[in-house]
Amino acid sequence: MTESKVWPTEIKLKKDRRMLTVAFDDGTSYDLPAESLRVLSPSAEVQGHSPDQKKTVPGKKNVTIMNVEPVGNYAVKLVFDDMHDTGLYTWIYLKELGENHDALFGAYLDDLAAANMLARAEPRPGRAGQVRRLRQRQLRLRQLILNG
Repeated sequence: MTESKVWPTEIKLKKDRRMLTVAFDDGTSYDLPAESLRVLSPSAEVQGHSPDQKKTVPGKKNVTIMNVEPVGNYAVKLVFDDMHDTGLYTWIYLKELGENHDALFGAYLDDLAAANMLARAEPRPGRAGQVRRLRQRQLRLRQLILNG
């Protein structure tokens, strides 16, 4: 997919500022949660300058989008309430986020779990119990995020 073949027909920020709807000229439309947009930001701050510099950003569940600013005719800059505003979301990147949201956000949740950045519950007695409870929390968290 090239930039010239991807064109948005609508970019709309929901009233609660937690969801950005992006529709494209091919008829597809995606509701992209602010949390996903923030933690998957294309910025160097999040992505780094190489794959080994990529950062896993925790604690953004309640982040909101304060502003959507056009950048030329190829992207938007999103300004989040945590003051992050350095990523340029090109049309193709927004489309890729929409098409692959579940996989990309799922990988993010897996990275959070691997880095022990998920909120912890009560102390757990053993490794098997830890793994089982962590997986249960991940599933609940994914369901909450995906189902609103």
